[in-house]
Order: sequence, then structure tokens, then C-alpha cells
Amino acid sequence: MKPDPVPSKPFSSHKRGTVSHFERTLGPMPNGDLTPADPQVILDSLDEGVLAIGLDKRVLYMNRAAREFLNIRDSDGGGRMECHKAMNSSACQTCCVLEKTLETGEPFRNYEVTVTDASGRKRTFRLNTALLRDASGTVFGGVEVFHDVTQIVALKEELKGRYSFGHIIGRSERMQELFDLLPVIAQSKSTVLIEGESGTGKELVAHALHENSPRIEGPFVSLNCAVLSEGVLESELFGHVRGAFTGAVQSRPGRFELASGGTLFLDEIGEISPSMQVKLLRVLQEEEFERVGGTKTVKVDVRVIAATNRNLKQAMESGEFRKDLYYRLRVIPITLPPLRERSEDIPLLIQSFLDRYNAELGKDIQGFTSEAMQVLLNYHYPGNVRELQNVVEHAVLLSNESRIDVRHLPGDLVPVPGKATFLEKVLSEKEPLKYLERELIRKTMEISGGNVSEAARKLAIGRSTLWRRLKEMKMA
Repeated sequence: MKPDPVPSKPFSSHKRGTVSHFERTLGPMPNGDLTPADPQVILDSLDEGVLAIGLDKRVLYMNRAAREFLNIRDSDGGGRMECHKAMNSSACQTCCVLEKTLETGEPFRNYEVTVTDASGRKRTFRLNTALLRDASGTVFGGVEVFHDVTQIVALKEELKGRYSFGHIIGRSERMQELFDLLPVIAQSKSTVLIEGESGTGKELVAHALHENSPRIEGPFVSLNCAVLSEGVLESELFGHVRGAFTGAVQSRPGRFELASGGTLFLDEIGEISPSMQVKLLRVLQEEEFERVGGTKTVKVDVRVIAATNRNLKQAMESGEFRKDLYYRLRVIPITLPPLRERSEDIPLLIQSFLDRYNAELGKDIQGFTSEAMQVLLNYHYPGNVRELQNVVEHAVLLSNESRIDVRHLPGDLVPVPGKATFLEKVLSEKEPLKYLERELIRKTMEISGGNVSEAARKLAIGRSTLWRRLKEMKMA
């Protein structure tokens, strides 16, 4: 709906009455003019600042809190002061929210601005705007209601600095130890091996190391080794020359060449074949290779950061992973704890994701009800931080209220009173053990994102055994 056309006549031509107080100066009013229902008495009792301007962008009215926030004295004549002089904010020049509201008729909600008051002190305000209309509905100005969030913003910045590194967040002891270590590791060129369950934030750590390293101006190139066949993986890593294989119609550089001068992140490094392990070892030792089908040696300057959700030490001891490559990758080891072992980080992570999805989805959700928060704190998160992020996105998307309630959370997080437990359901089946095995395999495959090798490790069985089970159950 379009706003009413803004009249060209000045505010002084409007009839007096309920809005007459906006035309007064900021000086004290005669005692005889004050009544318990007087608008100024009511507005001056508020802790929020109220600022009204006319169509000429001059102040019509300020309440007590607004004068205190902006450090404007009664003798300053604020009643006809230009709005931008009263607010003294850079936002007045770039994006005057009241002007935008007058132009479009659309209000602003929880918009943050930084203001320098008359004493030179900088403060942050969160404000809302609306149109002012007279008794006939004609627009004669705009009103801005704001409150001081300077301390809140400062606290958030302090927490951000204390409890984060890059985009990684945590206040637990293990994460604090990691934050102390990461800046030192970032300055080195040494190879890093990041170990941890799926969803713990291994790629975030790799990004943080790159962004805080001397290589920040160079490229950050990533590759998931688990999703590619051996032949494709070799071409992706080292590139190929024209005619090297069917479909190679032109030469193409690989990820090592593309990452030269920067960082190469190799995710799921534990999934590469024995022959690829040999080729990767050579590059790490010699910093040179040949493209697939080529004979020319290519030298590169790349820092390699590898990641895995496997226990590579066990894979090495069982002969699945080369010992020399394991130690070449593990020059600097980093182990990320699962979310269930750092539960004190959950509130910080929830707030971070809430802020992110509020911004992305254009919402203003203030937080979670105590019941919803209790559900989130009690859940075990097999998918770790990634699962928590998905839960918050789901809740923000579904909620249109100021706070997220239990009903906005995914159903599998919330226990249902009177509903049979999982074990009770298993025992009610005709073949409980077969049913339990099937559900266990199904859930593990779901958590592992369909990765058979990872699911087999979680179930502590061989990969071939799991394949056979999947085929028998017609799940493959």
C-alpha cells in the first residue's frame, strides 16, 4: 500500500489540538498546563527517546530521554533544531531513516545507528520509525523512537573478540585453548591435519588459518576428496594436458596450481586410494608434480591443510593409510571436539546463528523461550555444529513471533509425553533385532551424509560388510 501523499504546506498550517505539544520548545511547561493525561507527561516518563520531525526536517518535539541521550539542553532550542544536527550521525548523510519513512511510508524496525552527542561521546542507538498523521489522516512528519544499546554492542564485540577466531565461536576450555593456538599456527607454512567428526567446523578452521596467515592475499582453494573417483581426483589435484584422456579437449590446471601462493584445503583426506597417497606424498615433499598425461614438471608454493573425520592413526596401523603420508600431513595436528563435549558453547552458537538468519530472512526474533532453549541444551547433536545451525535456521524460518517456542523446533528434537520410547518401539516389532539393525544403519547413513566409509567407521564394521547389509536391506 502506498503512503498518503506528503502535503507541501508547512506543519504550522495544521490545526492545533492533540499535536500541539510537538510545536512547543523544549523548555519546561507551566505547571498549570500539566495534567496526569498530558501527552508530554506520558512521553517524558518513557526510558526510550522520542523524536518527532516535520516535513522541513526540523525537530518538532523531543522527550526527556531523547534530550538526555543526545545531550541536548533545554536552552539549546531543540524544538526547531535541524534533525541532522540533533542526531549528529553519519547515517543522517547516507541513509536518513526518517526521510526514507516519509518518502516510502515504510517504517524501520530495530535499525542501529552510531551517534556522536554534543559532548563528543559516541553512542549506538536501536530505533524504530513511523509516520505522524493529524486527525484527518494527513501526514505532517515522522517520529523516531530509540533506545541506547551502546553497552550491549560493546559487550557483543568483547565477547566476539574473546570467544571467537575467524568465524569459529566457543567459550569452552577446549575452544579457548584452540583460539590461543590458531594465531601461532596461522603464521607457519607447515602442513596441518584437522581431525574431528562431521559438522564440527573443520573447513572454518582452515579458512581462519588462511585468513590470518601471511598468505591471505593468495587464493584459498578447497577440494572434497571423498566425492571423486581416483581418476577424476588426480586430474582435479594436478590438472591434465590436452588429449590425456577421452574428453580432455584442452589443457587444464589442477587445484595445486590454482592454490599456488595460497592455501589448499583437502577435505576427507582419509578417503584417497593408496596410489593417490603416493602421488600426494611426492607433492608434499618435493613441491612439484606433472599434470596428468604431461611430462613437464610444475613447481608450486602451496600450504596444505588436510581434514578427516576418520581416525587416521588407526587407519595407518591397519595398513589402510600410508605411515609416511600420515606423518607428513600431521606436522601440526588439530583435533576439534564434538558439540556434545562443549555444551557450554551452545548458547553462544545459537545467538550467532539467530543473528545471521534474522538478517538473511528479514526477521527480528529476540531469542528463544526457556522451554525451547532447554530442549536445545538437552539435545545430543549427532551432526554437531552443522546440525545446530540447521535447527536454528528451521526455527527462524517457521517463527513469526518475537521468541522461538518449542513448536517451531524440528519434531525429532522434542520428546512427546506418553509416546513410546525407541526401545519400547523396537521390542514391539516382530523381529526386534533386525528392526534395530536396520534403523541403526539407516540413521548412521543419514548422519554420515550417505558416505559408506564414514558410516562403517561409526558402526565399527568393515566397509564391505556394511555394503552387504545395505544390499540385503535394499537400502543401496
